[in-house]
Amino acid sequence: MTKYLEIGQIVNTFGIKGMVKIKPFTDDINRFDKLEKVYIKNKEGKKEYQIQEVKYHKNMVLMKLEGVDTLEQAEILRQSYLLVNREDEEPLEEGVYYIVDLIGLEVYTDENIFLGKVDDIFNTGSNDIYVVKDGKGKQILLPGIPDVLKNVDLEKGKITVHLIPGLM
Repeated sequence: MTKYLEIGQIVNTFGIKGMVKIKPFTDDINRFDKLEKVYIKNKEGKKEYQIQEVKYHKNMVLMKLEGVDTLEQAEILRQSYLLVNREDEEPLEEGVYYIVDLIGLEVYTDENIFLGKVDDIFNTGSNDIYVVKDGKGKQILLPGIPDVLKNVDLEKGKITVHLIPGLM
């Protein structure tokens, strides 16, 4: 499993005092209120920053990082990714998974027919869509709903699905 989880990307600066604007990669945007530190990853590597302040504006996170006090310092962080250490996170509820843990899992029907591997997961607003790609590059889109997703076994690297009529 990945030690660090991506929780957002710095997409811009905000104001002149070093605040950055972050596009969150999480279902719960308020999770940023609980953070004390983040890691910023860019082409130079990964560096830890203490968080001084968090605000919200139009589904974006505004964050003031310790040591980033000018517009120019914030500009350098643009397009960088925010990471948190998995060990610092609260345990997830049963049946909830990090996307990074699902990517690459093998997908089988409840009749044990191999469909492919999870290539991507995106949210449509009402539910997640699992993009399953077979060895030839063919994609199958499966809704992440209980009628379809029957079992996720991270230890075995396997997802079992039920193909309801109209999916294929």
